[in-house]
Amino acid sequence: MSIDKKMETAINGQINAEMHSAYLYLSMASWFEARSLNGFAHWMRTQYMEETMHAMKFYNFLCERGGRVLLKPIGEVPTEWKDQIEVFEEVVKHEALVTGLINKLVRLARELDDYATDSFLNWYVDEQVEEEDTAGAIVAKLKLIANDGMGILQMDGELGARAVSALVSPTIMNEPGKA
Repeated sequence: MSIDKKMETAINGQINAEMHSAYLYLSMASWFEARSLNGFAHWMRTQYMEETMHAMKFYNFLCERGGRVLLKPIGEVPTEWKDQIEVFEEVVKHEALVTGLINKLVRLARELDDYATDSFLNWYVDEQVEEEDTAGAIVAKLKLIANDGMGILQMDGELGARAVSALVSPTIMNEPGKA
């Protein structure tokens, strides 16, 4: 059975949103690298990889459901911020936006009685709770240390220790229907 056309269109929009997120985080990584904050940059590059994998999960799911992936241009992203707090405040806002997009997909899946898509989206619902919580905690820490150089360097070390998620695995990159 093919996926409903409304859902196909919505998932294509989400693929674009996930790639836009990846592009945003890569821009943020570049901003941090230009300031020699390589740990912050590592965190953002890891986030970039996760967002790309989120897009690929949607891509594979749409193909497996008999839909067609139609890629659209990725919108422009910012390249300058005042400081690291402003960068992470933007991360918090962006993740809240993505949560809203995922919630709209869940609503649509339920309206269409599309139980397979609803089930698939549960992972993203849980993921967004984690994304928002993590980014919010980083903002809180950054506000505590403000512009204290030693605190920023310590935070740089902490963020540089972030491990790449298990999500970035060979099975995500496989073609639909192949393990």
